[in-house]
Amino acid sequence: MLMSERNFLLIVVHISAVLAGPLCYAGEPALSGMNGPATPGGPEGIWDPAKYISLDEIRPGTKAYCLTEYGVAGIEKFDLEVIDVVRNMEPGKDAIMVRGTDERFIHTGPVSGCSGSPVYIDGRLAGALAFTWPYAKDPLYGATPIAEMLMVGRGRRVDSSRTNAAQAGFTFDFTAPIDLAEIDRQLRSAMLRTNRGLGGANFLPCPLITTGLPVAVSEQLRAVVEPFGFMVVAGGGSGNIEGGGHLQLVPGASLAVPMVSGDITMCVYGTVTEVVDDKVYGFGHSLLGYGQVDLPMATAKVHTVISSIASSFKLASLVETVGALEMDEAAGVIGQIGARAKTIPLTIRVDRFNDTEERLYNCRLAHNRLLTPLYLRATVAGAALRLGDFPPDHTLEYRVAIGIKDADPVAFENISTGLGLNEMIIESISSVALLMNNPYERVDIESLDFDIRILPRNIVSHIWSAELSDSKVKAGQSVDIGVVVESVLAGKKEYRHSLEIPRDLAPGKYELTVCGSRDYERFLAKVASYRFVAQSVPQLIDALNNSLQIDRDGLYFLLALPSGGVTVEKAELPDLPATKTLILRDMKRTLRILPYSHWIEQSLETGTVVIDKKTLHITVER
Repeated sequence: MLMSERNFLLIVVHISAVLAGPLCYAGEPALSGMNGPATPGGPEGIWDPAKYISLDEIRPGTKAYCLTEYGVAGIEKFDLEVIDVVRNMEPGKDAIMVRGTDERFIHTGPVSGCSGSPVYIDGRLAGALAFTWPYAKDPLYGATPIAEMLMVGRGRRVDSSRTNAAQAGFTFDFTAPIDLAEIDRQLRSAMLRTNRGLGGANFLPCPLITTGLPVAVSEQLRAVVEPFGFMVVAGGGSGNIEGGGHLQLVPGASLAVPMVSGDITMCVYGTVTEVVDDKVYGFGHSLLGYGQVDLPMATAKVHTVISSIASSFKLASLVETVGALEMDEAAGVIGQIGARAKTIPLTIRVDRFNDTEERLYNCRLAHNRLLTPLYLRATVAGAALRLGDFPPDHTLEYRVAIGIKDADPVAFENISTGLGLNEMIIESISSVALLMNNPYERVDIESLDFDIRILPRNIVSHIWSAELSDSKVKAGQSVDIGVVVESVLAGKKEYRHSLEIPRDLAPGKYELTVCGSRDYERFLAKVASYRFVAQSVPQLIDALNNSLQIDRDGLYFLLALPSGGVTVEKAELPDLPATKTLILRDMKRTLRILPYSHWIEQSLETGTVVIDKKTLHITVER
């Protein structure tokens, strides 16, 4: 049956209309496009054309205004002028260009902390201030369209209860023995990221305002967080702000994200764009930008705007945590009022030689696999360096406990000399990073406790001499070892030690090593590397404790013996007969099988940190 000309034309028109229409996924709104205004009735009916204005309705030269805080007057109105709408500034991202016409905007130029300030045109919400151009002479801003912000969190979500550590912020090699110094190096290098921008513009930096951090620590923090788009500022405060009790998260209000709160604070500040029911939209750009997050959300009070040629910024103080950020994407962040983000209680006790009293710091740390190690480093350093850097001759005595839900803690105490906070920081921060970023299961850190004592003396020493009472000995007898340890400040001190030779030791030549903790740790990594490899969370906790509980003020005596037996994964089978050893070491086996190394180890406490070693030779006679 031939198709009539009329029906054919109707089909062509229908197909043309479909192809010309906006493409959208099921459950997503038809937002504004090149060919017409946004379709009303977005997801959950959130798009309201009486409340929001689409890009197609915005014309150059139109008068506009934004709401934001510039000081004690609270939320104020600031006049703007629309320059134009720029399409596809980045793939799929449009922008509204506006210029500030208010005298205060002209005086300060773009202000860090204005990110998220809502922009209104004809009384309807158009978007949020989000970026600017470096060294621009005019107060020129780019605004993220409100349609893009309302789409934040509308994509498919992953069930957070079923996600594992494979989605972590860092990826470490868990097939090799734990090397905490290497983990620390990776943590530092992973933080080096390029500045976030949009079509040659830079997102407005968010002020990261700190209290209780010495200048040196703030400078170190600045070097790490600036690539994330944060601007470190000393000042502000937290809690008990006069008049702060009535503050609410409404459009134009300051929006705070406390990474650290309590006696030391580190808090990121932006502005609220929109509030729908109990859902808060803000910033107009990403904070981290990787989707689901769980970070505290708080009210804040802006004291003033510090005008600067380099970059003006808001000086603000944290007031009260009232909810949690739950989503962080390119167009902004979303928080839920009344929600409660997980935080980690952090206690730091500092007994410093030049302080009049022992200091106790109680803080809460945001729980985030990427950021927790970073802010923990700065908080511990801030507490320890409150009265300035350490003198050239100094010693740290410290205890650290990492409480873990439904598991044994990672706990250790040790001593460090002449190296500042480095060894304690590397051990504690790297341990937290490994636990939070392991590939096996989610680890819930419940508490972090530090007890630090700082003394004005250096206890580094080296081995002046090491001698045997007799280099020839028979099995079953003992050999006496005399060791003289010299310290620059304390002089020489002699230690005597007796080592019994096993009765069943075969005749031959053997090496006896006398060393400090550093060489002892290297010895263990060589002969018993399996002790520091983790293939599950319990094994990770054991491996960390094995690594962290090597006393630095010990003098170690190590007698290497012939190998025998095997280790199967972490199980030691030292007395396995040779025939069974050969069977187990078959290359076809999937289990990790290694020769078992035999040795005798003993130690003495010296009260100093020995930094070298001596090797002695013993001949066992028949």
